[in-house]
Amino acid sequence: APAVAPGEVETGSAVRSVMQAEEALRNIPLRDVIFAATGRRVRPLQPDKIAADASVLAHLRQAGDEILTFLNAPSGPAGGLRRINEASRHAEDQLVKLLNRGDFTCGFPRNAAGSVQRSGYPDLRLVHKPSGRVYFLDPKLYEAASATGSLRTFYYEPGELTGKIHDDACHLVLGISHDGVDGAWKFAGWKLVDLYEFRVRLKAEFHASNRDLYRKEFVAAESGDENRK
Repeated sequence: APAVAPGEVETGSAVRSVMQAEEALRNIPLRDVIFAATGRRVRPLQPDKIAADASVLAHLRQAGDEILTFLNAPSGPAGGLRRINEASRHAEDQLVKLLNRGDFTCGFPRNAAGSVQRSGYPDLRLVHKPSGRVYFLDPKLYEAASATGSLRTFYYEPGELTGKIHDDACHLVLGISHDGVDGAWKFAGWKLVDLYEFRVRLKAEFHASNRDLYRKEFVAAESGDENRK
């Protein structure tokens, strides 16, 4: 058998560690993952005990109803779009406007470098000004018929430089359902989800982009090259 190079040993050990981690991290509270990655605690939403939570719940109820009206309007941003994901940015922008009023400020979280970052979890940072309590909100558009599906739709990728969680906070998802009619979506309702008891699992994968994949030095053949001499 050929000798094993030191790099192969190190890579093999690292890959096996990742595989073992994926096996172990199958059903763990998101709050534990966030605390381990950031040192910040996830708070439960307790509107019956905490006045600020009751205020944010009422604020989000109103914003949820208003975002449905916005998305369903004849001149709404979702009309004619090829993919429902293209409407997500419009929904986020409108929610910032709807939520940034009264006793609240709302905006896009900043990463560790202090820069506003739209990609990655969470999408919005909402603050109750009188109390200073922070709420992270992740709006999601989903097809109503897929509500019980098993396709992965929630992602959290920890990162020291790209991380956007710098506060102890409630973590919430605002799910906005639609009928799945491409280009003519109708938005039927919303659900506000408290992620305090939410559980996640690790999905380890090795990935690359098209830029990585189709580099000239990797291409073994391509259309028309049999005619080149």
